[in-house]
Amino acid sequence: MLDREGFRPNVGIILLNANNEVWWGKRVREHSWQFPQGGIKYGESPEQAMYRELEEETGLLPEHVKVIGRTRDWLRYEVPDHFIKREIRGHYRGQKQIWFLLRMIGRDCDVNLRASTHPEFDAWRWHDYWVPLDVVIEFKRGVYQLALQELSRYVHRTEHPNSNRSRYLRNQQQTPKNQDCKKTEPEESK
Repeated sequence: MLDREGFRPNVGIILLNANNEVWWGKRVREHSWQFPQGGIKYGESPEQAMYRELEEETGLLPEHVKVIGRTRDWLRYEVPDHFIKREIRGHYRGQKQIWFLLRMIGRDCDVNLRASTHPEFDAWRWHDYWVPLDVVIEFKRGVYQLALQELSRYVHRTEHPNSNRSRYLRNQQQTPKNQDCKKTEPEESK
């Protein structure tokens, strides 16, 4: 489904933990990292597509997240011709995206990169909000910068007790199934 200008409607997802770090996924068999994203199917709203893509790509369900904000308008990027299938060149130009900012209220162990039969990611990690865009495929960098800038107004700069914890690469295949995970949401003070 393309619009008149040749852009496919799509959603992008920036997922925050309690420390305002973003969920960063490593593409399967690639050395590039990105946020979850995907197309909007015919008849779906952007929010419905966001929840579907979130589950397909991360295994997270609506009860694991809280919507904090979204971009006001579509953000667009053009895909270079050598990435476009020959049969749709001339019609398809790229993607237009609505970006959602979510807060994870579930646990790290709720993430399941194998929730879909065609996984997008083979590893993930938490990263500072301003992720290094040089590890994102070049033609998406501008949209990532715009989305991060627009949605940053919803991110509160607060110190959390675990803010100095070590960040590490999480490979789904190496995570024990019944590990004891801590919640990513801060406990309320009594």
